[in-house]
Order: sequence, then structure tokens, then C-alpha cells
Amino acid sequence: MSEIILQANNLVKTYTQRSGRFGFGSTQIKALDDVSIALKAGTTLAVVGESGSGKSTLARCLLQLHPFDSGEVLFQGQDLAKLDATSLREMRKHLQMVFQDPFASLNPRMKIGEIVGEGLLIHGLGSKAERQDKAHRMLERVGLEVADTQKYPHQFSGGQRQRIGIARALVLEPKVVVCDEPVSALDVSVQAQILLLLKALQQEMNLSYVFISHDLRVVRHIADEIVVMNKGKIVEQGAVVDVYNAPQQAYTQQLLNAIPGRKAA
Repeated sequence: MSEIILQANNLVKTYTQRSGRFGFGSTQIKALDDVSIALKAGTTLAVVGESGSGKSTLARCLLQLHPFDSGEVLFQGQDLAKLDATSLREMRKHLQMVFQDPFASLNPRMKIGEIVGEGLLIHGLGSKAERQDKAHRMLERVGLEVADTQKYPHQFSGGQRQRIGIARALVLEPKVVVCDEPVSALDVSVQAQILLLLKALQQEMNLSYVFISHDLRVVRHIADEIVVMNKGKIVEQGAVVDVYNAPQQAYTQQLLNAIPGRKAA
């Protein structure tokens, strides 16, 4: 049985939304309402839900990019919220993110080699030559060429940019990668290529993924387990094949019915 590498227990995150004619009123919105998940080492846990379900908030809370009101996030048993700034920075090497939008997530003024190697520079890993060599090798692993290091993001297609984003996340050799809707901005044919790449890299590098998506069709091809979220709460979870073939909740069935070509139950 695989060890639990990343765990969230009873996470609560509340946002205050201004309301009323002049914005003097306010409404409390629970983006996360007592959410608990467990990611097993070497596996993929999908978090699925519509826009506003809380899944992207969960992704950012897992990585300590957003503070949460209560609960805890444990990485290999360590409570991330209790780490000091230096220790948390050190821990970030092991916890990386692939973002949704491959156009917005890359600095247009930086060359690709600089973008991929930036994490190594920030963490002070290796000499300049060693960082450059590692960036080159990582780009080749995601299907790009060494010559691409001298180009800028605008010179690449959406799928190629997402490969660059994956290389940037993996160059630090993390243990956990949070993928926040990593293929939703891509064409269907390119989506399949990126999913195959992510699965291959997972095998090669023994990675554990939290895979955020609104699309159960995509999730079926990459995930081992699935969590379905609605309005900040987990409404269903289990092995992906069980949830896909025999959903227990009406909301999950609605998501499945939205898959093109699938017969509504």
C-alpha cells in the first residue's frame, strides 16, 4: 500500500464578497468547507468540479499560495503552515505547480532556457553551467530541443508552451506536482499529447499528481482516484473507475452527462 505523501485535513477557506448598492455590505463565501484529501505517493488524485466549486482554491492552499482559515496541510507528515519562511522555501522544491494558461504563466521577456532554469537559480542549485545543462535536459524530456532555450514564449504554440511549463515545474525534481487545469486551454488532440507526457514523466520520475479539472473525460485517462467538489464541499470520492461507472451522487452524474458522446443515465 502506498504511503500518503500529501494530505489536507478539514480545510476551511472563506472569502468576503462586497455587496449592496454602494458595496458597504458583505457576504461570506466558503470556498472550502471542511475539505480533506489524501494523495498516495506515485499516484494521481483528480479534483473535479465546475467553476466556483473550490477546486483551484484547494490547489493553492495545498501549496501555501493562499492562506486558509483552519485545518492543516501535511507533506510527508510535516505541517506546512507551521514552517518558518526559510523551511517553507526549502520545501517548495518538492511541491511544484503546472498552471492552467500556458500563455499567461510564462514571462514573455524571458528566454525559455531562463524560464526553465529559474527555479534552480532561486534555490541556489548548481553552477550556471550545471543549471543550464539541467534545463536543456529537462526540455528534451518534455519533447522540445536545446535550440529552443534561446527563443521566447511567443514563438511557441499553446501545447509547446505547456511543455515548457511542465519542464519548469519538473526541473527541480519535485515529489508532488499540482496540475491546475493543465490542458483546458488546449485543443483536444494536443490535450491527449500532454496527458500522455504527464503520465510518462510520472513513471520516469516517480511523481505524485494532484490534477485539477472540470472535465471528467480528461480525468478518466490520468487519475487513479477522484474527488468531486461542489460549492466548497467534497460530494463524492473514490477510485476513478468506480466513480465513472457507478456515480453515487446526482451532481457527479450531471458532470458525467456533460461528456460529449456519453449517454445520459
